[in-house]
Amino acid sequence: MISVNNISLYFGGQNLFNDVSFMINKGDKIGLVGKNGAGKSTLLKVLSNDQTLNNGNISSPNGIKIGYLKQDLDFIDGKTVLQDAQSSFFEINELKKKLEYFNKQFNERTDYESQEYLDLINQFNDTEERFRLLGGHDINSDISQVLNGLGFTQYDFNRQSSEFSGGWRMRVELAKILLQKPDLLLLDEPTNHLDIESIIWLERWLKTYSGAIILVSHDKQFLDSVTNRTIEIAFGKINDYKASYTKYLTLREDRIEKQIQAKKNQDKYIKETQDLINKFRAKKNKAAFAQTLIKKLEKLEIIEVEQEDIGRMNFRFPPAPHSGKISLSLKNISKKYDNLIVLEDIDLEVVKGDKLAFVGKNGEGKSTLAKIIVNEINYTGILELGHQIKVGYYAQNQAEFLDESKTVIDTIYDAADEKTSPKVRNILGSFLFSNDTVEKKVGVLSGGERARVALCKLLLEPVNLLVMDEPTNHLDITSKELLKRALIEYDGSLIIVSHDREFLQGLTEKVYEFRERNIKEYLGDINLFLEEKDLQDFKQLESSQIKQKQKEKKEDSKHKISYQQRKEKDKKIKKLSNKITKLEKEIDILEKELKEIDLNLADSEKFKELSKNPNFFADYNRKQLKLKEIEQIWESKNIELDRIKQEF
Repeated sequence: MISVNNISLYFGGQNLFNDVSFMINKGDKIGLVGKNGAGKSTLLKVLSNDQTLNNGNISSPNGIKIGYLKQDLDFIDGKTVLQDAQSSFFEINELKKKLEYFNKQFNERTDYESQEYLDLINQFNDTEERFRLLGGHDINSDISQVLNGLGFTQYDFNRQSSEFSGGWRMRVELAKILLQKPDLLLLDEPTNHLDIESIIWLERWLKTYSGAIILVSHDKQFLDSVTNRTIEIAFGKINDYKASYTKYLTLREDRIEKQIQAKKNQDKYIKETQDLINKFRAKKNKAAFAQTLIKKLEKLEIIEVEQEDIGRMNFRFPPAPHSGKISLSLKNISKKYDNLIVLEDIDLEVVKGDKLAFVGKNGEGKSTLAKIIVNEINYTGILELGHQIKVGYYAQNQAEFLDESKTVIDTIYDAADEKTSPKVRNILGSFLFSNDTVEKKVGVLSGGERARVALCKLLLEPVNLLVMDEPTNHLDITSKELLKRALIEYDGSLIIVSHDREFLQGLTEKVYEFRERNIKEYLGDINLFLEEKDLQDFKQLESSQIKQKQKEKKEDSKHKISYQQRKEKDKKIKKLSNKITKLEKEIDILEKELKEIDLNLADSEKFKELSKNPNFFADYNRKQLKLKEIEQIWESKNIELDRIKQEF
């Protein structure tokens, strides 16, 4: 389908790709892996024509449609979520405008026998046929399915996109790309802003998707579930494996072992050849032979072993300063935004050395409590830090606060003090920033490299209470494992917000589940928490939370509202439900009538017969307007029904 032919790219003083070639076939679901800065996001840009090449080319069929989800997007305000989603159907929207124009012409014109009128009929038939082939009649159903799958409610559809956070707006952009159903999907860290429920839905959607997919993700489970092929970028080359991520790791280990052995053999050959050169270069009768050996060495392609590079990655957090027994105490902590209560009467005590995990769905208040703890937002209740407690904080969007105009080394020097300044280069080296890479501008770094710079700043000042909110976002899998190892060795108190089950395994000693504006404590790590809940993984956790939430809401409302209020509420719900059912039947009848008319209009003989009726096109137009009107009423009644169900 798409052929990548001998591409090379030099970017930010680095040789990202050197003579790289591979094919993307229909049905391929490719996981793109490699260290931060290896060029994963850049390769997606190249494939989407957002990045020019130094050498090589990419061949693809004419008219191929590519959907590309970037890590960083510029959002446009002024549309509702529904309007934003509808805007993704570019061709359908244009065809719809044409059909409206044709219908207007048919209503106004009377020259039924003219050639111009017959041409108009043919154009209408062609347009209508294309409209139906593209699924123009089904777009509202498709939009509802995708938006609901990504966590939006019917009520959200008519809210302005600008009312939502950046993470939710990324979901809208993802929905728009999925709705386009492109031939090739390029997805750069699509799960970063999704909760588990939405990740599961996306996982299922991608597994049944008929087009090709290239996916960058640090989520091993997601990669294993979706992909059937893995392309690794290393040292400007690619290694192509016809396997999902976990199987790729085994195959890669075998390849690296062979590389190491080949490297040893090559080093031995180079040494022996160099000894011969040194031995014969001074002898006149052997000088030509020595020159031949020198040329051989110059032409030799040096074997590089990635494992050697990974072996240098090592860092640890500074020892935690001495502090009192209690690191943090929260009593009756509450937080609300306008009328929305996010947290209510939270009590929490963190003892020196505790390592806690905050888990739960998006919107349940995990990040909010983290921000309260580090005094970023106001709240009600009592928060007390322990004796001599110094707090370190890593926010979800920590990397966004870096100055893009500064170099990596200047960024760290500016954050260092007299004690840590001499250690800056060593600290940067532990994060794989060395030699020329420390002089890179922050603006040219990948998302993962920026995350590493932000993490690096945390090491400059010793703290004894570390709060981290989704620190693995943008980190490659190797860097994530490195961070986990450092956090296990950290001797201070740790609070970590994460949806990543694998990252949390063996890392924390207590888990706090956020649900219904409060928290519940579970002793042990994430595995023990899941066992206690009688769950196998986070998928079941999220599913059970939804059911439990519905059950608790129902039971809670029974206590809070009177019999008369319940009776009145049930009456309203029944009335609205009946109205919605009636509207759905009307929509179904009208859609069938219009579909039958469209089929007749596509037949030139039947069209001529129908057009003899002077009121035909007026009636046809009225039915279309009636259908649109009923659909709008149906939508408003559904929103009203959702609102009534949430009352009390």
